[in-house]
Amino acid sequence: MAATLTVFAAWLFAGWGGPAVTRVVDDVGSVVFSTFAFGCAAWAAWRTTRLRRRAWTLLAVGLFGWVVGDLIWAYQTLVVGTPLESPSIADAAYLLLPVGVLAAALGTAGARHLTGIRALLDATVITASLFLISWVLVLRDVFATSDQTRQALVVAVAYPITDVLVVAVCVLVMTTALPSHRIVLGTVTAGLTMVAITDSALVYFSARGQTADDALVVGWALGLLLVGASALQAARTPGVEIPADVERSRFGFWLPYVPLVIAATVGSIDLWRSSSATHVIVASGGVLILAAVARQLTVLVDNRTLLDVVAEQALQDPLTGLANRLLFTDRLNHAMQLRERDGREVAVLSLDLDDFKLVNDHLGHPSGDALLRAVGERLTGVVPRGDTLARFGGDEFAILIEGGPRPADEIAQRVIEVFDRPFFLDGEEVYIHPSVGLATAPPVEDEELTADELFQRADVAMYAGRQAGVGGVQVFTPDMRNVDRAELRTSQSAGGKRRRAPVAGIQLLGQLRRAIDDDELDLVYQPKISLSTGTTVGVEALVRWPHPEYGVLTPNQFLPLVRQNGLMGAVTELVLYRAVHDAATWYDSEHCDLPVAINLFAPSLDDLELPDHITVALEGAGLPPAALSVEITEHLLLANVRRAATVIQRLRDNGLRIAIDDFGTGYATMSYLRDLPIDELKLDRQFISPVLHSPRAAAIVRSVIDLAHALGVACVAEGVEDAATAERLREYGCDVAQGHYFARPMSADELRAHVQLGCSSAAIFPITS
Repeated sequence: MAATLTVFAAWLFAGWGGPAVTRVVDDVGSVVFSTFAFGCAAWAAWRTTRLRRRAWTLLAVGLFGWVVGDLIWAYQTLVVGTPLESPSIADAAYLLLPVGVLAAALGTAGARHLTGIRALLDATVITASLFLISWVLVLRDVFATSDQTRQALVVAVAYPITDVLVVAVCVLVMTTALPSHRIVLGTVTAGLTMVAITDSALVYFSARGQTADDALVVGWALGLLLVGASALQAARTPGVEIPADVERSRFGFWLPYVPLVIAATVGSIDLWRSSSATHVIVASGGVLILAAVARQLTVLVDNRTLLDVVAEQALQDPLTGLANRLLFTDRLNHAMQLRERDGREVAVLSLDLDDFKLVNDHLGHPSGDALLRAVGERLTGVVPRGDTLARFGGDEFAILIEGGPRPADEIAQRVIEVFDRPFFLDGEEVYIHPSVGLATAPPVEDEELTADELFQRADVAMYAGRQAGVGGVQVFTPDMRNVDRAELRTSQSAGGKRRRAPVAGIQLLGQLRRAIDDDELDLVYQPKISLSTGTTVGVEALVRWPHPEYGVLTPNQFLPLVRQNGLMGAVTELVLYRAVHDAATWYDSEHCDLPVAINLFAPSLDDLELPDHITVALEGAGLPPAALSVEITEHLLLANVRRAATVIQRLRDNGLRIAIDDFGTGYATMSYLRDLPIDELKLDRQFISPVLHSPRAAAIVRSVIDLAHALGVACVAEGVEDAATAERLREYGCDVAQGHYFARPMSADELRAHVQLGCSSAAIFPITS
C-alpha cells in the first residue's frame, strides 16, 4: 500500500492523462485508501479480544463513515458531474471518524474511576485552547475575508476542531499506555495527526478561495495508510491486552495546562486591544474555563476515591479481598480485651494448604492464585459474619471466632468440609486439603493469655498436625506447650509443606480415584498373637495399592495422599466391606472366632451414623459384632472428643471392641485414655524397638502396660521383630503382640489356610521369616 501511495501521489502531482484522468484517479484512490484502513481496522477487531476488540470495532465504524463519504464524493463528481456543495451528507459521514476514534480512545483510557472522563476533559481543554489561539492569530482574519456561507464555514471549522480533539485524546491515552502498546498507539496517532493537518489546510485554502486538491488527497491517503498500518500491527499481537487499570504519567497530568496558559494570555491580550468579534473569544474562553473546572473536580473526586481505596486496601489482602494480618491482629486484640471484660469466648483457627506448592509447580502460579481466591470464597461462605477471616500471605489463612451461637469446633469442622469438593483449575479437577490448628482461650480466671500467645497456640497445633502427616482439625492441648514450633517448621520439606509419601502428587489423584471406584485396592492381614498362650487372637486389616507402574504401594506411600484429598471416607468404606466379607470366610463363633480389626480415620468418629453404617456392613456379611474391632490412629487428633466419645460408646454398645492405634505418637495421649471408652491400647513400634537396649524405653513401656491394666484396658505391642523382644514384653505383662517375628501381612487366602489349620488342630503362630 505504501508503494501504491507513492504511485498515486506521483500520478496526481504529474497530472498524467490530463485533468479527466487525474480526477478519476483522485476519487478512486481515495476510496481505495479509506477502504484499506477500514478493512485493516475490521481485521484487527476480529483478531483481538476484550478492550482491544471494542476499540478497533469503534474505530472501524468511524472509518466506514469515511468510506461512505468518499463513495458519495466520487459518485457526485464522476457520475453526476458536479462538485458536492458543503454542508452535505458526505460531511456527516466524514465526521463519523472522529466520533468513532473518541469512543475507542476513551473506552481504553482506563477503567479506574473517572480516568476516561478526565481524558475527555483534558482533550477539551487542549482543543479549546488551540482553537482560541488559532482564532486570534489566523482564523478570524480568514473568516472575515472569506466568501463562503456561514454554514459552510462552520462545517469546515468542525473538521480541524474535532481532529485536534481526537489527536489530543490519543496523546493523553498514550501517556497512560504500557510500552508494549505505544507502537500501535503512536502509529494511529501519527495517522490521525496527518488527517488533522490536511483538514486544517483545507479550511485555510477554502477560506482564501485557493485550491490544493492533489496535496490534500495525498495527505488524507497517507493518514489513512498509517491508521491501517497500526491496525495490522495490533492484529499481529492479538494476545497483548490493554490493561484495565493504568496510572497517569506526570507529563499527561500537566499537558493540558500548557496550552491553557498560552490561550488565556493570548485571549486576554486580544480582548484588551480589540472590540471586534469578541463573542467567539468569550464563548471559547467559557468552554475552556468550564472544562478546566470540571477537570479539576474529577481530579479531586478521583483522588478522594483513591485515598478511600488505599485505606481499605491497607487492611485487605489484595488477592482474595479478605482481611490481612494487620486487620486480623487488631480485631484479635480487641476480642481479647472484650474477653477480659465480659468473659466472651475467643478462639483462633490457623489454616495452611497442604502441598500447595504442587499446584504452582504443576499448573502454574496463575492457577495457584485462582485456587487461593476459590478457597477464600468457600471459607467466606462458612465463617459467621461476626467472625474474621484473613489471609496472611502465601497459602496461610486464619479465622477469629468470637463467642457466636456456634461453637468453635463446629465452625472448624465446617471449614474442613469445604475442601471435600474438588477445585477446578484450567479444566483440571484438583483436590487439596488443609492442616488446621484450633486454639480456644480458657476462662479469664484460669490464666493470663495474650492475643499473640493464643494465635501461637493455634499455629503450634496446626504445625503439630502437619508433622503427623494428616489433615483434619488439630486442637491445642496443654501438652503441646513444650512443642518447639521452629523445630516443627524445619522438619517439613524444603517447600514448607508436610512430608510427602515417596509416591505422591497431583498426577496420581486420577489413578487413585479410579482404583478406589473400581475396587482395585487390596487387603492383607497381620495376625495378633496372645503372649500368654501363643494363640492367634485376631488379625489387623492393612490396605495395599497394586499400582501398575510403581508396584505394590504400602499405606505410608499413598494414605497421606488419600487424607489430603478427601478420599479417606471412600477408602474406609472399601476396607470395611472388604474386611467383613473376607472375615465371613473364616469366622465361626463356635469353632474359630478370629476377629478382624480395621483402622478408622479419626474425623470419621464425628459421624453419628457411623455405628449404624458398620452394623449394616456386618449384617450384610452375616457376621456378629464380635467379629470386628475398630482401631483409631492416636496421632489423628479428634476435633470434638465429646462427640467421638458418644460414637465410640455406641460402637461398644453394639458389641465392637475399640483400640487406640500408634499410642504415644500424638499429643493427646492421656486425655484419650481419660475421655474415650476403649478396650485396647496399641503401643507404637517406636516404643517397642529400643526396649532391649534402652532402660528408659523399657521403663516407659512397662509403665504404660501397668497403666493400661489399671484402667482395665488390654495392651498390644506393634513391630515385634525378634524372640527376645517378645519374651521381654511377656515378662512385662503385655497381652498381645504383632510383628514380623510372628507373621508378615498375608492375603486372605493365605490367612484362611492358617486359620483352618489353627482352628482344627490348635496349631499356633509364630510363622517366622
